[in-house]
Amino acid sequence: MKITIFGTGYVGLVTGTCLADVGHDVLCVDVDAEKIARLEGGEIPIFEPGLEPMVKANVDAGRLRFTTDAQQAVAFGTLQFIAVGTPPDEDGSADLKYVLAVAETIGTHMAQYKVIVDKSTVPVGTADRVRQRVAAALQARGEAIDFDVCSNPEFLKEGAAIEDFTHGARIIVGTESERVKGLMRECYAPYIRLHDKLMFMDVRAAELTKYAANAMLATKISFMNEIANLAERLGADVEQVRRGIGSDPRIGYQFIYPGCGYGGSCFPKDVQALARTASDVDYQAELLIAVEGVNRRQKQTLFTKLAQAFDGELAGKTIALWGLAFKPNTDDMRDAPSRTLMEALWEAGARVQAYDPEAMRECRRLYGERDDLLLAGDRIQAVKGADALVICTEWKEFRSVDFAWLTQQLAAPVVVDGRNLFEPDAIKAAGLRYFAVGRGDSLAVEQDASVT
Repeated sequence: MKITIFGTGYVGLVTGTCLADVGHDVLCVDVDAEKIARLEGGEIPIFEPGLEPMVKANVDAGRLRFTTDAQQAVAFGTLQFIAVGTPPDEDGSADLKYVLAVAETIGTHMAQYKVIVDKSTVPVGTADRVRQRVAAALQARGEAIDFDVCSNPEFLKEGAAIEDFTHGARIIVGTESERVKGLMRECYAPYIRLHDKLMFMDVRAAELTKYAANAMLATKISFMNEIANLAERLGADVEQVRRGIGSDPRIGYQFIYPGCGYGGSCFPKDVQALARTASDVDYQAELLIAVEGVNRRQKQTLFTKLAQAFDGELAGKTIALWGLAFKPNTDDMRDAPSRTLMEALWEAGARVQAYDPEAMRECRRLYGERDDLLLAGDRIQAVKGADALVICTEWKEFRSVDFAWLTQQLAAPVVVDGRNLFEPDAIKAAGLRYFAVGRGDSLAVEQDASVT
């Protein structure tokens, strides 16, 4: 099939590359000429394991191409995927200006039947707005060309996007058109040969499914962080609690790891957008509001523990950070807990020495050159001369540490483990003061003899 992808960001590039990899002829279009030039030169603007060689292979094979020519892109594919950003607006709702701009572009240039596929994460009712925008553009031209709009939400985890696209649990398409169903089945045929995981449903149900899925996962994270905060005050180890409840197949082990809060491009904005959608139809989504509130509070926990460890005297201290990305296997720092921590430390007069395997360039782009920020070459350099170490991201290379060596490196020495990577007894035996999340070893517990 000939397929057009509007947007070469995370979703658009992964979608286009994976569809090209199974033999489709894909043209990706973007308004950013510099990004297109970089892609044509083999430079991938994002870090995603396995993506760069796959892009190169399909570009070399002629199945994957890039352009800034919107007219060419509209003429190219029968399927027109919209995979542009939907950033949060000031009120938390999803900003659809880029989605609707693409819809107008398609309506302005189309000369024959098209299926417009909403791949971006969009609120319920967006397909109707896209349909109206395309129809208005056609009417302005005095044309009456047939087209359909369907919803095909993405379910990609950063760091595992290719695996999720090629071996995901489901492929959801929102449409009532038999013609669209046939074309979308043809599009995804290579991925459903062994198991037909293609699910057709109403457009609005498909749009809501995407938000509901992310909201459910975010809810599990915030719930576990609530339990961790409770365990901390009761002197219990939340890791034991996690194993206990995770063994129940109705709950499972996924997304019940306590930590310093979720971030990234999806969960924060999607939970907020769904809550805003509820408000727009006169329904107060109290659980969603609480999920986001718990997460905002949880991102403060790293700074709170550091402030407690140093009796509130953080000015002049040097704090080492291991991990900047919001999760491993990505360079994405959007809404990352590390950002909340760094900005609070700078406000308190502390200095940061940070290291992340992939997010260093992104950190430099966000914060530039600062006297109170050292971007270290490796984890060893990051801790040299530091008063304390904070673990913000659970990269594999941070999991095994010589605690005796670490004790020698740190001046205080204090370790705040925002991802519960280490066993408290082992790290404390090396002479380190260890503060994890919900492991019954916080200063709050140490200082409250009444807690038993």
